[in-house]
Amino acid sequence: MNRQEFEQKNSAEWQTFEIELKSVDKNEDLSSAASIPSKFRKICYDLSLAQYRMFGARICDRLNSLAIQGYRSIHRSKGAFGENFLIFFLRTFPQAFRRDWKLFVVSSFIFWVPFFLMWWSAHREIAWVQSLLGPESMNSLEGMYGKNANTVEHLRQEHGSNFEMFAHYIQNNVGIDFQLYGGGILFGLGTIFYLFFNGLHIGATVGYIDYAGDPEKLWRFVAGHSSFELLGMIVVGMAGLKLGFSLLAPGSYTRGKSLARAGRSSLPLLLGGASMTTFAAVIEGFWSAQPITASTKYFVGIVFWVLHLLYFTAVGRRGYGA
Repeated sequence: MNRQEFEQKNSAEWQTFEIELKSVDKNEDLSSAASIPSKFRKICYDLSLAQYRMFGARICDRLNSLAIQGYRSIHRSKGAFGENFLIFFLRTFPQAFRRDWKLFVVSSFIFWVPFFLMWWSAHREIAWVQSLLGPESMNSLEGMYGKNANTVEHLRQEHGSNFEMFAHYIQNNVGIDFQLYGGGILFGLGTIFYLFFNGLHIGATVGYIDYAGDPEKLWRFVAGHSSFELLGMIVVGMAGLKLGFSLLAPGSYTRGKSLARAGRSSLPLLLGGASMTTFAAVIEGFWSAQPITASTKYFVGIVFWVLHLLYFTAVGRRGYGA
């Protein structure tokens, strides 16, 4: 093989390797990162062959430059935790969300439709709501949000300190996250069930308090953390649905291989959504139960909903949050 044939045969691979290196180094597309080590070995082989056969300085210099870039990319020191944390929340997570925005629509539909139906049914036929909640839940709701109830005092009696409230809520939220994501393994049926059930239950809760309690006490309590908790739940539901669809439509892969690929690609959604529900528990434990004016809580809640809208639509785009 002469120099011209050697260059014609391998030039496209060299160019692809160079493009992938730039993309990975800028954290623009990490999907090709796994193939870089094998391509780096091929570049080193081509370099040694070009030097051995004396194919000229131009080819050798190009391959040497690619080998150096590949070595630096593979062996570069990992960023500090803070840097990786920022990259995840300012780029990886919102980009993953936008890539799978259709799953967000599906997940939202599954949750919000039963939510509003149960809320509406409380004003038409309260028996539906009562049968879903049961006597124990209704008594608890009346004790916390009843017309004569003291929400803060009830929470203190029920859970004690702010930290104990936080621990209770994070246990509840993490449990729901596991159900939503793990349910995806059942071809998505588990995720659909838990999204639908949570929509029903939360809608029934709101409807029952409208019927038998003081709605203002509820809205005052949930205003601050509602965006984190509800959107986080829906995002984790997206991750679960992604697993389910990978099993329903594996394409050219085996179902096991398709599930493994979906597991990797759904990880940003799972981690991001779980972080949101975790932060919701923090707000719920240390802010929502505090005797703060309703107007302040409503204002903070509205700000959080608006910030979430801006975050998922704008952050992580080129030139914004990148």
